[in-house]
Amino acid sequence: MAREIFIAGRSVGSGHPCFVIAEAGVNHNGDLELARSLVEAARAAGADAVKFQTFKAENLVSANAPKAAYQMRTTDGEESQFAMIKRLELSAADHRELLDHCGRLGILFLSSPFDESSADFLDDLGMPAFKIPSGEVVNLPFLAHVARKGKPIILSTGMSTLGEVEAAVETIRAAGDPPLVLLQCVSNYPADPCHVNLRAMETLRRAFDVPTGYSDHVPGNEVSFAAVALGACVIEKHFTLDRHLPGPDHQASLEPDQLLALVRGIRAVEAALGDGRKRPSASEADTARVARKSLVAARDIAAGAVLDETMIAVKRPGTGLTPALRGQVTGRTARINIPRDTLLRLEDLT
Repeated sequence: MAREIFIAGRSVGSGHPCFVIAEAGVNHNGDLELARSLVEAARAAGADAVKFQTFKAENLVSANAPKAAYQMRTTDGEESQFAMIKRLELSAADHRELLDHCGRLGILFLSSPFDESSADFLDDLGMPAFKIPSGEVVNLPFLAHVARKGKPIILSTGMSTLGEVEAAVETIRAAGDPPLVLLQCVSNYPADPCHVNLRAMETLRRAFDVPTGYSDHVPGNEVSFAAVALGACVIEKHFTLDRHLPGPDHQASLEPDQLLALVRGIRAVEAALGDGRKRPSASEADTARVARKSLVAARDIAAGAVLDETMIAVKRPGTGLTPALRGQVTGRTARINIPRDTLLRLEDLT
């Protein structure tokens, strides 16, 4: 069975409530007050953690790096990727303020580093776990650097082959083997449900003996609910205060009311999964009394009469002898007069 891990004292893995990460990402647009509002929205929705992104544009993007197609659609096409990334940076002071704000509100602060110095900064900040984005799966030196810190790692696996994930896992384990969760992911914004391949979570779970989850870029919440039903122990989902805000990720994000619906829906799915034991629910008892059937007198039966098949009917309610006992009642003698439609009782028969 896949192991559980612990993040800030919280158990994450099979048999524990799904760990919900509200991905604020860069939807703060470089504005600290907007970032603070995103923290508040994530807390109000009941998410376990709110996650940002930590980077320096100079360390992340070369001057001539192109934008992704979705970024061209959602931002100024004349703006370079470097310029876009630069205006989406959060300062060190911003990070400290957001960490404190999360602490005051009682929600876990997470952020994804994109380079070694950003990982060092977040480690020094006291962040309890690292969420590594899909783009870094093949960046093995970076993965080793993060793994040597010994803190739990949640690694998204978008764009990756199983072999690439294997190399990433081997690198992380060789560098200290910190607790690890793998997330199935499709790195497209928005993603089409037909590309999601949720069953890959089970492939990752079996291949690497780790808890698995899902980073969701599909519009709406249905695929996340399906992932939880299939055993996802972590769900990550982008959110924003307003999908009409300028920026690369707003259009593929949930708004606060949808984020609230996501968390509530995940908790409902978890409650619905149960423990797997097939038994009646206590809530069904009243319905069972009404909907099930019992053995009743098909007509008036005189005392001393020997019951045959024509004297026995099967009707509601279900509070008497079960129809399964019909063969044991046939051939018995009535000790008393039994009016038509009366529930048959063993004590009235000999």
